[in-house]
Amino acid sequence: MATTSKLPLKDGLEGFASDWSSDQRAFKGVPWGKAMMWIFLLSDTFIFSCFLISYMTARWSTVEPWPNTSEVFSLTVAGVSVPLLLIAIMTFILITSSGTMAMAVRSGYQKKRKQAAALLFLTGILGMSFVGMQAFEWTKLISEGIRPWENPFGARQFGSVFFMVTGFHGIHVSFGVIFLFLTARKVLRGDYDTGRRGFFTWQKGRYEIIETLGLYWHFVDLVWVFIFAFFYLW
Repeated sequence: MATTSKLPLKDGLEGFASDWSSDQRAFKGVPWGKAMMWIFLLSDTFIFSCFLISYMTARWSTVEPWPNTSEVFSLTVAGVSVPLLLIAIMTFILITSSGTMAMAVRSGYQKKRKQAAALLFLTGILGMSFVGMQAFEWTKLISEGIRPWENPFGARQFGSVFFMVTGFHGIHVSFGVIFLFLTARKVLRGDYDTGRRGFFTWQKGRYEIIETLGLYWHFVDLVWVFIFAFFYLW
C-alpha cells in the first residue's frame, strides 16, 4: 500500500517564497476573487499615497498663499455662507454607505436575498448621490475660475492637485456604483442561488462577491477620509 508523507517545510526566505508562490498556505481557503481584490487595493493604496504626498509637496513648496478651504468650499444658505457644508454632507453619505454595505455582506451570507439586494441598491444610490454632489462641487469651482492651470484664490497648484485627486477618487466611486447595481440585480434575480452562469455567478450558493465588493467600497470610503482631512480640514 502506497504511503504519502508531507514535504518538509523550508526555512527562511526560500520557505517564504515557496509558500506564497505555490498558494499552499498564504491564501489557503481564500477565494481567488477576494485575494485578487486585496492585491488590487494594495496597489491602489500606493497610487493614492503618491497623490497625497504630491499634494503635501506642492503645498509646502509653493511661495504663493494657499487658498482658504473654508471660503473656497463654502455654500450660501439663506444669505449665510456656511463653510464646508456640501463636503460634510458628502462625507456623511459615504460613511453611511459603508454601514449599508456591511449589512449587505451580512445579509448575503445569511442567504437573505431580497434584504441583501435592497441594501446593495441603497448603497449604490448613496454612492451615486456622492458622485452627483462632487459633480456639483466641480461645476461650482469651475464657474468661479478655478482650473488645473489657474486659481484666482491663490496658489495655482491647488486646482491641478484638487481635480486630479478628487477626480481619481470619483472614478473609483463611479465604478463601484456600477458594480453595486449589477450585483444587486443578480442577487435579487437569484443567480447565486440557482447557479446561473454569467458575470461573477459561476458557483451556486456563493455570496463571496458581495464581501469582495464590500472590500472595495470600504477602501474607497477610507480613502475619502484621508482626502477630506488633507484637502478640506488642513
